[in-house]
Amino acid sequence: MAETTITVRDNGPYIVRGEFTVVDAEGKPFEKKDVVALCRCGHSATKPFCDGAHQREGFSSAPRAGQS
Repeated sequence: MAETTITVRDNGPYIVRGEFTVVDAEGKPFEKKDVVALCRCGHSATKPFCDGAHQREGFSSAPRAGQS
């Protein structure tokens, strides 16, 4: 089984790579892909997926592991 990683992009989405399934609140799966970008800013018109709205909205967040 391939490793799954979630990368937090500075001022952008979560990038998910590997073997995973994204499901809605009813447990229904979205289209299966090898890599997806998940919205963090809340402004995407294609939630839960990123559509680049964070750039237009000026979303700013750059968390680092090990920092509170």
